[in-house]
Amino acid sequence: MGLGAFHRSHQAWYTQHAGDAAEWGIASFTGRRPDAAEVLAAQDGLYTVVERSDAGDSFEVIGSIVEAVDGADVERFVELVAAPLTSLITLTITEAAYRLGADGKLDNQAPDVVADLALLADGSASGKPTTPLGRLVLGLAARRDADAGPLAVVCCDNLSNNGTVARSAVMGMAKAFDAGLAAWIDANVSFVSTSVDRITPRTTDADIDAVAAGCGYRDESPVVAEPFRNWVLSGDFPAGRPHWEDAGAVFVDEIEPYENRKLWLLNGAHSLLAYAGQLRGHKTVAEALADDFCRRAVEDFWDEAASSLHGEGLRIPEYRAALLERFGNSRIAHHLAQIAMDGSAKLRMRALPVLRAERAAGRSGQAAARMIAAWSAYTATATGLQDPQAADIAAANLLTGRARLEALLGLVDPDLVADAAIVDLVERLAETFAAAGNLS
Repeated sequence: MGLGAFHRSHQAWYTQHAGDAAEWGIASFTGRRPDAAEVLAAQDGLYTVVERSDAGDSFEVIGSIVEAVDGADVERFVELVAAPLTSLITLTITEAAYRLGADGKLDNQAPDVVADLALLADGSASGKPTTPLGRLVLGLAARRDADAGPLAVVCCDNLSNNGTVARSAVMGMAKAFDAGLAAWIDANVSFVSTSVDRITPRTTDADIDAVAAGCGYRDESPVVAEPFRNWVLSGDFPAGRPHWEDAGAVFVDEIEPYENRKLWLLNGAHSLLAYAGQLRGHKTVAEALADDFCRRAVEDFWDEAASSLHGEGLRIPEYRAALLERFGNSRIAHHLAQIAMDGSAKLRMRALPVLRAERAAGRSGQAAARMIAAWSAYTATATGLQDPQAADIAAANLLTGRARLEALLGLVDPDLVADAAIVDLVERLAETFAAAGNLS
């Protein structure tokens, strides 16, 4: 689920490079729009991965996607999930798609969740769930009815302990309309946690032209990615899986240290750069990192995050050094506006854990609070904000002063508002972002 650029540069790339790749194929379903499936289907699922570094570009045709499907084709999705040969389902659907409330549980009051629950309860053939969770639950119900056996759900989104999050969201929706299905899922579906890592910006027309010039063919759906890639997985695969370890994937018993390293150091820095960088007039990660103010903010946040990163083999100093090199790759135009999407959901995973850990240790948590402050300033200037709580953010921005800030913080986590010291800290830091480009 999720036929975006990252899925194609990461999970599909690893499947292509598995030692038993010839035995596996991926049916990939789009999320919001059918465009990607239509373009890819016209190319028989084939596309080019462009590995881009300062040394130049390299090109590779990927053929692991054997079917590209519009996500709205719920019938085909259900048919495939119910097929005995289907062994696992990967989720690359963005953090916001799990419809989690501030308590970390499924938000049963979200309008699209309410609508999907009604459709699932109705059971009519004409009802088509619109959320990824609704479609997944419907597919799992069909698998149970077909007695097709167990399978694994592999979460590839940037959420802490993402397999558990996926399980909680799926079970929350299943329990709401069919307790028997929830029990079957509990007994037959494993939820695998993963840490995924490969910078993959949006494809541009210039990238399409570069493939044509470099390869001599026209690919309407290439993917540009950095040379670096990493995949750490933890969990069971009751129906089997590709030999991803042949392509460099790592399987571990304890995923949390690796997840936190990625979420806090890479994704957290990305969010900080996305908001602070745009306020200072930058458009890409490389541009923002070249700004001394932004780089200091990132380094300070990394210092705070590193205080709570513990685990054998994490090699935090080396990871930080590699990130600076990766972020500084000027030929990867990773746009800050893309990273800035869904901020209210991302901050819960990227800023809050570090802030809480710092406060619990008796420290200020200023660097993590700066990320939240930058987001609060950014929401006042952004147009066409894409966020699962966009309407509530717009309502908060109609307020002024501390009332506005408290309303925004409450959307990230109500507990923030209850701590006057944190509100004071974020308020003070937010003042430095009041005028775009006027920071010191």
